[in-house]
Amino acid sequence: MTSPTVKSRFMLKKSNLFMAAFTCVLMLPYIAAAQSSDFGNWLIYIGNKKVNSKWNIHNEVQYRNYDVIGDLEQLLFRTGVGYNLSENNHNLLLGYGYIISQNYIANTQEKIDINEHRIFQQFTSKQNIGSISLSHRYRFEQRFVEADFKMRLRYFLGLKIPLIKNEDLPSKLYVSAYNEVFMNTESEVFDRNRVYLGLGYQLHKNARIEAGYMNQLFENSSRDQFNLITFISF
Repeated sequence: MTSPTVKSRFMLKKSNLFMAAFTCVLMLPYIAAAQSSDFGNWLIYIGNKKVNSKWNIHNEVQYRNYDVIGDLEQLLFRTGVGYNLSENNHNLLLGYGYIISQNYIANTQEKIDINEHRIFQQFTSKQNIGSISLSHRYRFEQRFVEADFKMRLRYFLGLKIPLIKNEDLPSKLYVSAYNEVFMNTESEVFDRNRVYLGLGYQLHKNARIEAGYMNQLFENSSRDQFNLITFISF
């Protein structure tokens, strides 16, 4: 039988290894910046306010940069009201987003501001397979981009895997990964695909933080991003 002292040392060693790995992940954008200026950086806050067992309020802010920091690509605000079909499992949400984009004009260093108002409906489903948590999200967007109107479908598949499995103490360390595909309703159906892999830490039962790498694949190009994400439930 393993003694408490041995268990404590093991947990401390695992925690130190995680913190070292987490620090390396945090350094990724700065390492990339030294090599190339084409490595984006996204700072993301995702909040959820539980009103009661049925209703919740979603709120989100994303600060997206072309480079490590200081070259704004996009500022996104998103909110919505959700209804649980079953608690902590199936959720319907009606939401609104406001997005300010600063797009570079082709072959220049000048930018143009693009404003977008977005209405969206989504259904989220969660399930557990052993210690692995899976989440599915289906989202339909109606996008008012300046004078244009567009519609888009999105499917998100995410998973969360605890790094340390202990019977006495739930794991605070985990690996997070997801894939999300975007499909337009017009002639050019494929819009983009996002693949993400990150490390996460449960700071509190209502708060966690993640840092990871994301690749965005477009029809004729791709882009690498560093994501730093904070999740808070109220």
